[in-house]
Amino acid sequence: MAEAVSPALDRIERAIARIEAAAAKRAFEADRLEHRHAALREKVENAIEALDALIEKQAAE
Repeated sequence: MAEAVSPALDRIERAIARIEAAAAKRAFEADRLEHRHAALREKVENAIEALDALIEKQAAE
């Protein structure tokens, strides 16, 4: 009976390892996406500020 348990435990341990690896990859991808989003948001905000400055300059002339 103990011999039958060992392969089952091995399969469970391998499955847990795959789940942990997938979870870590997903967390990494979510973190990376969050950083890319923040960088893009900053670029867009800078572009809008530059456009606002141009519009104000044109209105003042």
